[in-house]
Amino acid sequence: MEILRVENLTKIYGKGSTKVTALDNVSFSVEQGEFVAIVGASGSGKSTLLHLIGGVDRPSSGKVFIDGKDIYKMDDDTLAIFRRRQVGLIYQFYNLIPILNVEENITLPLELDGRKVEEKELNELLKTLGLDSRKAHLPNALSGGQQQRTSIGRAMITHPALILADEPTGNLDSKSSEEIVELLKLSNKKYKQTIIMITHNLEIASIADRIIKIEDGHIVKED
Repeated sequence: MEILRVENLTKIYGKGSTKVTALDNVSFSVEQGEFVAIVGASGSGKSTLLHLIGGVDRPSSGKVFIDGKDIYKMDDDTLAIFRRRQVGLIYQFYNLIPILNVEENITLPLELDGRKVEEKELNELLKTLGLDSRKAHLPNALSGGQQQRTSIGRAMITHPALILADEPTGNLDSKSSEEIVELLKLSNKKYKQTIIMITHNLEIASIADRIIKIEDGHIVKED
């Protein structure tokens, strides 16, 4: 079942002599439960693509369908709600709320949505993430790997249609990077979570079901 379809996606910044085409007529689709890695050098357009898929930015032209819904037909408020419910975002620098503890950071999307936190599910997730003994800790009392695991938990808690991971190991040492990669694989296999991951690391990308390579705003290769 197709969960994501990207059609002729283009993003242009500036005009005239300052015009930059960050993404140029990109099209592809992703099946439910698939793990896709998007690779490319800095400035290739891969992060722009991820932000457009996630509804963080709007394209100059083209369409993005998530679970059959054309997300750019939504107004900003509707899109924000849809994104909170259907798109889990994992950033390189975690983006945790410093005054909230691990448990509160993970459950924040549910709290914002007025949804009940299922304690059994939360406890199972904390255990899976290796954070059950850290759930009352604030972000500044955690290691980088623990902060990123918290970020993964926040992305997973709503059972989104997609998890989008933007260089999730880019700020971590090799041991923590391996742990995060294993968690993403576990999320994909155990929970059937669809994942799209941006990375410049081909070794990390190799864990994915499919690799899409981007250069100068174009898809140049799919493996």
